[in-house]
Amino acid sequence: QAQAGWLQHDFGHLSVFSKSRWNHWVHKFVIGHLKGAPASWWNHLHFQHHAKPNCFRKDPDVNMHPLFFALGKTLSVELGVQKKKFMPYNHQHKYFFIIGPPALVPLYFQWYIFYFAVQRKQWVDLAWMLSFYIRFYLTYLPFLGLKGTLGLHLLVRFIESNWFVWVTQMNHIPMHIDYDKNVDWFSTQLQATCNVHQSFFNDWFSGHLNFQIEHHLFPTMPRHNYWK
Repeated sequence: QAQAGWLQHDFGHLSVFSKSRWNHWVHKFVIGHLKGAPASWWNHLHFQHHAKPNCFRKDPDVNMHPLFFALGKTLSVELGVQKKKFMPYNHQHKYFFIIGPPALVPLYFQWYIFYFAVQRKQWVDLAWMLSFYIRFYLTYLPFLGLKGTLGLHLLVRFIESNWFVWVTQMNHIPMHIDYDKNVDWFSTQLQATCNVHQSFFNDWFSGHLNFQIEHHLFPTMPRHNYWK
């Protein structure tokens, strides 16, 4: 599931085939049938992220501020001045591993993706999503029963959530986070991204998103070329 996530990311950025419509078609199959999520939902959120990375209220990936975490020096100081304290932020480096990685996919994404597809009448995406669940449960029900299959599904999502959040946060959250200052596009991308050391394992584990700077500057570039 994690590797299928990096794969759908490639198709979503039109970086596999030379023709856009081929990327869109296969993107729907990979994220819909192999992962059970709507392509339209991913496009809606991820394109906002690339347009304004780490810009509070414009990048959906930093919406956890301030309800769960205090992000960035500017926003953190603002919370201190306003004396707003939703969580014990001085301990967030400890409870991040309890709230952040384990909860995102199984608790939030799992129900919200269906809400998104129905609310926006994305019936094709919804059909692809249902094909994932039908295939998954037809495959495992005869072997594990209903409780076992539900448990397997939750376990897979739990592991995937930890994997996904660790990768996506390590190359953005350490960087500058603030309100949108309408800085030029190039500088905005560089301020919000950092790379992680290249190794065979890191390339595989992160879907080459350890080259986050290159990815944000050239989002349609095939991932195996980032190192160049």
